[in-house]
Amino acid sequence: MAIASKSIAPPDAVPVRRALLSVSDKSGLVPFAAALAERNIALVSTGGTRRALAEAGLAVTDISEVTGFPEIMDGRVKTLHPKVHGGLLAVRNDPDHRAAMEEHAIEGFDLVVVNLYPFEEVAAGDADPLTVIENIDIGGPAMVRAAAKNHGHVAIVTDPAEYEAVLGQLDANDGATGLDLRRRLAAKAFKRTASYDAAIARWMEGALEAEPFEVHDALGGTLAATLRYGENPHQAAALYLTGAARPGAATATILQGKALSYNNINDTDAAFELVSEFGTERPAVAIIKHANPCGVALGETLLDAYRAAFDCDRTSAFGGIVAVNQTLDEETARAMVDIFTEVVIAPEVSEGARAVFAAKPNLRLLETGGLADPRAGGHMIRPVAGGYLKQDRDAATVEAMDLRVVTARAPGPDEMADLHFAFRVAKHVKSNAIVYAREGATVGIGAGQMSRVDSSRIAARKALDAAEALGLAEPRTKGSVVASDAFFPFADGLVSAIEAGARAVIQPGGSIRDEEVIAAADAAGVAMVFTGVRHFRH
Repeated sequence: MAIASKSIAPPDAVPVRRALLSVSDKSGLVPFAAALAERNIALVSTGGTRRALAEAGLAVTDISEVTGFPEIMDGRVKTLHPKVHGGLLAVRNDPDHRAAMEEHAIEGFDLVVVNLYPFEEVAAGDADPLTVIENIDIGGPAMVRAAAKNHGHVAIVTDPAEYEAVLGQLDANDGATGLDLRRRLAAKAFKRTASYDAAIARWMEGALEAEPFEVHDALGGTLAATLRYGENPHQAAALYLTGAARPGAATATILQGKALSYNNINDTDAAFELVSEFGTERPAVAIIKHANPCGVALGETLLDAYRAAFDCDRTSAFGGIVAVNQTLDEETARAMVDIFTEVVIAPEVSEGARAVFAAKPNLRLLETGGLADPRAGGHMIRPVAGGYLKQDRDAATVEAMDLRVVTARAPGPDEMADLHFAFRVAKHVKSNAIVYAREGATVGIGAGQMSRVDSSRIAARKALDAAEALGLAEPRTKGSVVASDAFFPFADGLVSAIEAGARAVIQPGGSIRDEEVIAAADAAGVAMVFTGVRHFRH
């Protein structure tokens, strides 16, 4: 049952006479507190915050003098007391609340300045579990939530960036805060505690076996950057970090270049996730445009891989994103700067490569420090009207699948290697996805079509264009393999691939017309492998 309100409207202006300060992040604390003291605002504080203020020569009352009770249990209990929370939660223009304050000698707080133990930073490091748990703040969030609930009478500040705004309003408003400011600060405070609790929940959940989706979910993040705009200039956008340790575009070090845009981050993330599929055993390069690969290749060297990936679709590679899976060397960097490239991302970048890219100051160069594990768990979120979808990350890898040859002819060893390669790439192509590959490189990619046969034809058409650009007598789909991210619902998509020259096929299978599709492959002498796993990517 909901709790009824007495419907006592809060005042607009609340004079600030007494402030409670208890912060972990002490940046700007002393100048802010000094400015409060200059305005005749009494300061009450706790532990390390009180010491910092006292050492700065400010008059400050210890919270223990207010509660009449010392800090105990290594500071776990210090502000959880009626004389603190009564001062935070009292509705000052409610006669009953005023009477309770007088009866129990409770003084109100008009301004509360609290930021929380650095749980996110500690959990992201190499601290042991007990240390992480000690950095779960209890009293801080309780004070923040109490003050935010009572924002009709209390201003709550959880971010040092707000100090200037608070002081500015005090000066403009005869030492009082306005309701609009208090409401804005309260909303920000609840976002902070929600994000904090979400980070704790994620950390605890990460230590457990896989759990079913819970009745309640928690999302939270910390602002990393406000972006120039979103997908289009009329859309505002920002990047938030969740504290996950997965290497990628969001967490990479930007070695040079302009600030990343919304589309840069989205595409760079797609490129790095794809190239991470190949581990570090062989050099691999992926070139991405609009979150779809336009060329992917393995090679004996990164330079070999880059050239093969580039040759798949030289036109689309212009202005693209390039990801590599090994230390980026100077020779490969020189090849990359021959065309306009938006972003290059690598686990490491050699000094020689950095010097090459320095001549292209607008190119964004990112270093991640490692690859993203394609087998790692985790979740993916997508907003929908009124809510969001949440699903497991697609951690399926072709090496772990139970591959089944379903045609009279089985693929040869080289064909099987290319089938593995092509299906890895297809996992990262928008559905419907068709990927032609040959000798460890893509030679034609069809993405995001409403019909699978259209994807087959587009991929073959791109292969023809590439052959013309390279001066080849025939497209490299001749003698290639082809991967489909989902089953062929009819034989026509397969027939189109066969007409393009594919000699082996990998697909999930599972269509009611599988026998028809298998028969078409057998009639053409084409080998076909079923994975039993599909890779839809919408």
